[in-house]
Amino acid sequence: QVQLVESGGGLVQPGGSLRLSCVVSGMIFRFYAMGWYRQAPGKQRELVARIFGDGITEYSDSVAGRFTISRDNAKNTVYLEMNSLKPEDTAVYYCNKVGAPLLNWGQGTQVSVSS
Repeated sequence: QVQLVESGGGLVQPGGSLRLSCVVSGMIFRFYAMGWYRQAPGKQRELVARIFGDGITEYSDSVAGRFTISRDNAKNTVYLEMNSLKPEDTAVYYCNKVGAPLLNWGQGTQVSVSS
């Protein structure tokens, strides 16, 4: 059974940084494009960054230039380095495959940006 376990969230001041991790088990990780999604209160879940098996990355306009997605196929882990955080980045962050069918969602990790 595939499991996604996110970690690394927390409370940070505007302008601060966090690094999120997502450990994936139960599938051949390196074959799949992986993404980081977020869901803010009252809003739909959105894809903010994705990385393909060959390492190519893409970002939403809202995080481009501030967030960096990476992966370690040997550790079945995908990372999200978040810099210059803004209050509007406050959300629960999840990782998942990119493209259907999505995997069962993990518990996510809360990121709160506030002074």
